[in-house]
Amino acid sequence: MKVVKKKSKWKHAVYLILALAMLVYAIPLIKFQPGGDFVSWFGMVWAAFALLVIGAHLHFLLGVNEEKQRALDAVRRAKLSEWQSKWSTTERQNHSM
Repeated sequence: MKVVKKKSKWKHAVYLILALAMLVYAIPLIKFQPGGDFVSWFGMVWAAFALLVIGAHLHFLLGVNEEKQRALDAVRRAKLSEWQSKWSTTERQNHSM
């Protein structure tokens, strides 16, 4: 069975804080007016990407993937036991011949 080393979450917390700080600094400087120029569009797209980064780090920190990982590990264990039982059955048949 493969042992997976648990990743620490402090790195994601630091990146989340940095992304939030950049967004808080940039939001007052972005002009959100309709029909804006290239600089306004760039600022809006940049803010959207910053929100995606923040969302990704929150997703990891809240542990949403842990449930999915446990379910996948259970499926892997079931498949492994199935393959082991098939392998042992096949070997028994080969030895009896």
